[in-house]
Amino acid sequence: MATVSRFEELEIWQLAREQANELYLAYTEGTFSKDYELRNQISRSSGSVMDNIAEGFERSGNKEFINFLLISKGFNGEVRSQLHRGE
Repeated sequence: MATVSRFEELEIWQLAREQANELYLAYTEGTFSKDYELRNQISRSSGSVMDNIAEGFERSGNKEFINFLLISKGFNGEVRSQLHRGE
């Protein structure tokens, strides 16, 4: 089994980055582009998903990493909820 030495190698972080990039396009060009408050909130939430994965990976141990993954999951739920508000 390969050892992951950098958080950028984690598939879950790569997917979170992809999500943040796709959301960026949606809220700068789509229906969210005029709703600055919601746009900023989605930007912060989607960034927090990937940031918490990275921070947890850099911590000292699996317990902390798992905790940060759970926090990321919560932020991802927040992103989904915000997307529903923008429908």
